[in-house]
Formats: sequence, structure tokens, C-alpha cells
Amino acid sequence: MFYVYVLSNDNNRVLYIGVTNDLRRRVYEHKSEKIEGFTKEYHVHKLVYFEKYFDPIRAISREKQLKKWTRKKKDDLIDKMNPQREDLASRI
Repeated sequence: MFYVYVLSNDNNRVLYIGVTNDLRRRVYEHKSEKIEGFTKEYHVHKLVYFEKYFDPIRAISREKQLKKWTRKKKDDLIDKMNPQREDLASRI
């Protein structure tokens, strides 16, 4: 299984889009700030959206598509699944 996911910070001002084959592990890495970079710098730890894929090529393609979207379009997508912007990490 492959996942495209969106993380946000506590005040929902920053979004990060990624792809992984192990969503639980990857979210843990972000939350524990084990990896240097954008998510550590901006404290982007909250899983607000994800999609599942069987095909890694489709997941990567979707990740690239979402990264090109406007912030408004990304927000609308997230709001369909998670209008309260709750941390979905406990659901994976």
C-alpha cells in the first residue's frame, strides 16, 4: 500500500505533501522530528489528509499533482475529509 499524505502545523498555516509506503512510520518520523528539513523547521506534525494507492506510480503522480495545486484547492480537498483539521494519526 502507498499513501499520499498532507501534514500541517498546529495553527494550520503550513502544509506539507508527501508520499510513502508506510504512513504510520512516516508520520512518526515527522512528529519526532527525526529528519532534518521543512517539516522539522516549521513543526509540521499533524496528519490532516491521506489517500491510499496500490500502485506506487499513481501515488507519486498524485503527490506531484497536489503539490501544483493552489492553497485554496488543497484546503478544499482537506476540508472534504477533515473539516476540523484533526490529527488523523490515531486512525492509521
